[in-house]
Amino acid sequence: MKDPRPEPASGDFSTTPLGDGLTLFAWMSLLLGLGAGTGALFAPDAWYLALLKPTFNPPAWLFGPVWSALYLMMAVALWLVRRDRDADPVQRRRASTLFAVQFVLNLLWTPLFFGLHSPGLAFVDICLLWIALLTTMLAFGRVRPLAGYLLLPYLLWVSFALVLNGTIWLMNA
Repeated sequence: MKDPRPEPASGDFSTTPLGDGLTLFAWMSLLLGLGAGTGALFAPDAWYLALLKPTFNPPAWLFGPVWSALYLMMAVALWLVRRDRDADPVQRRRASTLFAVQFVLNLLWTPLFFGLHSPGLAFVDICLLWIALLTTMLAFGRVRPLAGYLLLPYLLWVSFALVLNGTIWLMNA
């Protein structure tokens, strides 16, 4: 049985298996690189170490592996949405735009919290991130359900981080 999708245009590298794989690798590298780079630029310092923290504050070593896994899952979800040529282009564009908004909010949290030493501003940011992320997850799910589900662990982690951020802010106000 012939694949009902149209043949890729001649020279359309992104629709070949190799192009698909390289595009996925590029998204993974970009998101992981930006996330890790932001974390490296604004690493926890003496100010953070001196803050009062709740008993449920995870150990420092946990953040790197968790965020790495989440960035990779985000990249796969974004890749699935952007490569789904059968989806409504308006929905794909909206989902991609929402992804960009939530990702910028994600990247802003670290300099707000660790760079400016402002748990209050970071809390506002993470609240906006949570809303943008939920909206993105729903938009991704409309384009490609698996892409929406891939963002669920991210939403759960951001929910936990929101509570943690708010608690640290209140404990140190």
